Amino acid sequence: MGRIRLNNIKLYGYHGCFPEEKSLGQPFEIDVEIDADLTRAVAEDKLTTTTDYSTIHKTVETVFTQNKFNLIETAADRIGKAILALDHFNAVTVRVRKISAPIAGAFDSIEVEITQRRNSE
Repeated sequence: MGRIRLNNIKLYGYHGCFPEEKSLGQPFEIDVEIDADLTRAVAEDKLTTTTDYSTIHKTVETVFTQNKFNLIETAADRIGKAILALDHFNAVTVRVRKISAPIAGAFDSIEVEITQRRNSE
């Protein structure tokens, strides 16, 4: 077993419940953590025996930028489902951070984390 992580993917999106969020957009950060059997990849040391990280990144980018979600919870869910569909991963955890959430007060970001497992489909 092993983990593949893509950390702090920076994307611009039009997600949120307020009209300004959907029209102006804002920056987001996304982390993806995949639990997978990497035994064959380690033994053979070939890209063809694992998932190309650029494919994971492109999947995140496509799901996130080609949709307008009200909730970052929904964005995380859709990204997770799309990644599980790529390969025979055991589980995926997706964290979506909204950097500029329209909340009065000081904070770095708002983050949602969703984990999906293959056996729970």
